[in-house]
Amino acid sequence: MLRIYLKLLALQQFTRPQNYKPQLNSNLVTMKRTVLVIVLLLMYTSASAQLFSKEKIANQENFDKDFLTWGYFLGFNSYDFKFQYNADQANRPDIGVETTIGFNVGLVGDMRINEYLNLRFEPGLYITRRNLEYDETMQYDPYFYDNTYNPGDLFREVKSTYIHFPLLLKVSTKRINNFKPFVVGGVSTALNLSSNEENPDDNASGQFRTKTGMLFYELGFGIDFYLEWFKFTPSIRGVFAINDELVKDKDPQSPWTGNIDKMQTRGVFINFTFQ
Repeated sequence: MLRIYLKLLALQQFTRPQNYKPQLNSNLVTMKRTVLVIVLLLMYTSASAQLFSKEKIANQENFDKDFLTWGYFLGFNSYDFKFQYNADQANRPDIGVETTIGFNVGLVGDMRINEYLNLRFEPGLYITRRNLEYDETMQYDPYFYDNTYNPGDLFREVKSTYIHFPLLLKVSTKRINNFKPFVVGGVSTALNLSSNEENPDDNASGQFRTKTGMLFYELGFGIDFYLEWFKFTPSIRGVFAINDELVKDKDPQSPWTGNIDKMQTRGVFINFTFQ
């Protein structure tokens, strides 16, 4: 068979037309595409097998059987303010809020209740900043008939450094090989070390004040990944203030706080936990 193939190959070389051009590049491209498709199919098949097959669990098989486990987390946050305004001052424009990305770091304590329920305590430090932007019509407010207006009065920077103490209930699904989705919810309290609540100066001196003590409720979800040496958990969680955070200015007609009935924090956390 080899001899026949070589004779046919030699005959083909002599019978090709003079204007024949080899399609080597085209064949290489076709081959590369074929190989890429095969590799992608193999990756998909492998991933499907890892996620949904009944294969034996490989990593950290007994991790969730411990009554108490510990860890730490790093992450990011984005805080906002939700305003409720006084109906008798509806003529004043709403206040704009520019959010920024903050940083989280803290510890994790986890207590096993059963296969699907865990009680978690996650104290942490959350640093953030929000910028309040007032409408330009503020300069015509009656307050400035007797007080000097400055362009900087349209802007207030609100820095917050929260010591956060959440108590959360984690509800998990059944573990599938090396991952386990979950939802989480609970309540929390926080101390804002940058609140300026006791500061005698208010917005008349450029100081926007907030309360030190806060209460929140929280809801979120995530996935536990069981790696060879530890458990890695990315999660996303929303936090919503229960109490009013605003410390009003001394003047009830203040253009900065006079039209605010209630100001509450809300935010989003993205945390990466290592246990």
